[in-house]
Order: sequence, then structure tokens, then C-alpha cells
Amino acid sequence: MAVTNVTSVDQYNKLIGSSLVSVALFSAEWADQCKQILAVMSEMAKQAPFGGLQFLDIPAEDLSEVSLKHQIDAVPTVIFFKAGKAVDRIDGVDVAALTAKCRKFAGAGDSTVESGDSLEDRLKALINRSNVMIFMKGDRNTPRCGFSKQLIGIINETGVQYDTFDILTDEEVRQGLKVFSDWPTYPQVYVKGELIGGLDIIKELLTAGELNATLNA
Repeated sequence: MAVTNVTSVDQYNKLIGSSLVSVALFSAEWADQCKQILAVMSEMAKQAPFGGLQFLDIPAEDLSEVSLKHQIDAVPTVIFFKAGKAVDRIDGVDVAALTAKCRKFAGAGDSTVESGDSLEDRLKALINRSNVMIFMKGDRNTPRCGFSKQLIGIINETGVQYDTFDILTDEEVRQGLKVFSDWPTYPQVYVKGELIGGLDIIKELLTAGELNATLNA
């Protein structure tokens, strides 16, 4: 599932009236903060725990009638709709709140919050999703911090196949992985489920001529 771009009032009415809970981002192309929220929503839309939600991107200025109805004074604003009615909202950029509320409305929040084992199992599954797994701010195409951008640049030069996980899309993973691996910062690089380290370690391996061997272990 992907984020749906809403282009008309009729389409908006049809979508929010569906049986799915709608997570609607009121956005504007000129606002960089909207792009950050959209990236988070796009990542969540790919994940199974959020399968009961539909993610919408609504151009606030183009659909002014809808924006006025819901008192959209600034972008980004996210409104949660259930059976056509607004049931919750987030004004501004608050990724942690967005993730938590999406989990709640998807029915995924209780199981992971109440059970440490289930979070640990989830972290293990993510770590082993690819032979080389990178946890970072943003993704391989759009790094969202200087350290992550440097790391991806180095890894790309090796030609090694890898996968990434955007920690900005999931506060539970972001905090939980720091404790699980006893490594307080990001990005983090794993090879076959084992933590290699962050940017400094990768740079050291590169300088020593050991990076390719480590990533292909």
C-alpha cells in the first residue's frame, strides 16, 4: 500500500468514508516539513502492522474547502478519520506522536508496548531482514542527517546489497534498538544480524581496507 494523493473533494469524501481508518496529511509542496511527514507515512504504508490504515496526502491549498472545514491553519497537519469523522489530529511535525497514534488506530500498539519480548522479536526480525542492514535517519535515497548521508555514500561505493530502515518512522524501534544493541547513536550497521557499528567504525574499516570483507562476511 502507498500514500494516496487526493486530488478532488469527491475523492476525499469517498476515501474517508471507507471502513479503513484514514491518516490524512494536509500538505503543501513548498513546505519541507510536509515532505518529512510524507516520508514517514510512506514508510509506514509499507509495513504490515499498519495494514488497517489508509494514508492520504491532501493538498491543503488546492482543496481549500476541505481545509477550511477542518480548520487547517498551517501545514503539516495530520487528521485521523474514522467512518468519515475526524477523531484525532496532530498539528505540526511530531513523528513520535504520529507513529504512536497510527499504531493505536491500527490496533498494533498494545501488543508491542506491553510485551518486551514482542519488541525484541521485532527488532531481531528487522536486523535480519537483509545480510547488510542499516538503521538510519531517512532511507538510502533520502538520508535525513549528515552522518547517515556519509554512511550511505561509503556503502554505495562498495557495491554491496543492503537494506535500510528509517528510524524516524518508528520511535519504538528507534529507542528500543539503542538498548537492545547497547549502541546509543545512529546510523547503525548490521551484518548477518551482528552489529558492526556506526559511521566511525565504517570509516575505520574502509581506511584499513577491511570494509568489503566485513560487509560480505
